[in-house]
Amino acid sequence: MSQTAVKASGVADAPDAGRWKALVFIALAQLMVVLDATIVNIALPSAQQDLGISDGNRQWVVTAYALAFGGLLLFGGRIADLWGRKRTFVLGLGGFAVASALGGAATNEAMMFGSRALQGVFGALLAPAALSLLAVMFTDAKERAKAFGIYGAIAGGGGAVGLILGGFLTEYLNWRWTFFVNIPFAIVAAAGAYLVIREPAGGRNRSPLDIPGVILSTLGLVALVYGFTRAESNGWSDAVTVGMFVASAVLLLAFVVVESKVKAPLLPLRVITERNRGGVYLSLGLAIIAMFGLFLFLTYYLQVVKGYTPVKTGFAFLPMIAGMITGSTQIGTRLMTRVAPRLLMGPGFLVAAVGMLFLTQLEVDTSYAGVLLPGMLLLGLGMGTAFMPAMSLATTGVEPRDAGVASAMVNTSQQVGGAIGTALLNTIAASATTSYIADHIGGASSRSQQQLVQLQGQVQGYTSAIWFAVGILVVAAAIALTLVNAGRPGSGNAVPGSGAGDEAEDELRVPVVAH
Repeated sequence: MSQTAVKASGVADAPDAGRWKALVFIALAQLMVVLDATIVNIALPSAQQDLGISDGNRQWVVTAYALAFGGLLLFGGRIADLWGRKRTFVLGLGGFAVASALGGAATNEAMMFGSRALQGVFGALLAPAALSLLAVMFTDAKERAKAFGIYGAIAGGGGAVGLILGGFLTEYLNWRWTFFVNIPFAIVAAAGAYLVIREPAGGRNRSPLDIPGVILSTLGLVALVYGFTRAESNGWSDAVTVGMFVASAVLLLAFVVVESKVKAPLLPLRVITERNRGGVYLSLGLAIIAMFGLFLFLTYYLQVVKGYTPVKTGFAFLPMIAGMITGSTQIGTRLMTRVAPRLLMGPGFLVAAVGMLFLTQLEVDTSYAGVLLPGMLLLGLGMGTAFMPAMSLATTGVEPRDAGVASAMVNTSQQVGGAIGTALLNTIAASATTSYIADHIGGASSRSQQQLVQLQGQVQGYTSAIWFAVGILVVAAAIALTLVNAGRPGSGNAVPGSGAGDEAEDELRVPVVAH
């Protein structure tokens, strides 16, 4: 059936009545993924001590997950388009639960890193399937704004639950429960999705898999992230580090060449060459680089420097989460159908940068209320405001057959950005800390003074890296304001570069016919 016929028949205007119930289970899966990320941050110091993980290797608890997730997301998005998003979604949930059980049962660092990588593999199936289901089930501009607002708020709420629950589980039970807690979430979300979600028709992409594209993209992204990770422990001039960066550049360039020539590419270049989507992917990736490094630094600052318990650390992060929820549901959702996306994204990233500026003032004895509270509140508010329209715009006007891979690119920019952010900012922090301690330790005569210098060195490292993050957020804002030129949703030029107006509307309406 042609697009015109579908549109004229009126069937496309009768979306699946169960779409709001489906949103509950899609959001529950997102809650689990976000919960896992924040819970692991809180539990990391305890798990590190229990399993004997060195300081140099501790970031692999975060990076092993991000490598697998970021490296395989494009493949996961394409699998969702090929197999069906509902089937891929349920499979991703089941695998994530099994991997979480292995993480909770880890007896050494190798088992921990392996389970985190496995979580990343199944997360790479789950995340694009969830976002693309949302994209094809909610096509009306106002409904879409509300659905993405709820999705964003639950993602932020998951962060709050994760930080607090992670603190309670780590302090009163054991860090292992921060992994086991994913299992009931996955079972409920999978059962609900199986019974409730009715995937729209017409959106499958049954072309054969682009195996060269899968291999080149996965190896290229893994080499890129590993290069940044290795730079922290071995330095930027290390032969293997440089080799990884060169290999990544060659592999990703080869990937682009292959995608431009094959009949059924893993990543159709039309998805990323449209200036709005390209601008979203780039600015989101940069913003996440700034965010991820900060989460790690603040967790260690609060627990190691300030001596907070895991529970108290969780509650200390609440202003950031409250800001994210407010920015997403109250600012982003209300303004998304009234103003152009760039007028939410650009100012949002700049507000987040101002929040980061507060955090550059950290000292060993910094007041929580005077610096951390306003800094985290502004950071959350800005990010929540920017992320919601960005996620919606990234999947607006895309052809149904590309919905999975377009959603995967959103997640790829986030996950690769997160891995690079953790490694890059960690490197900057470690270098500044080493330099500070070397310059000041000579003047410390007593043991207590030496301990103070070491703490001051740690804080100096954190603030040096946060200054770098401020700059990254300013660049993200500039990219959003420059590249993203879409009008407000429903204005007829929502995504100009993808066939503005009626063509984009047709593309969005086609997949609404239910099975």
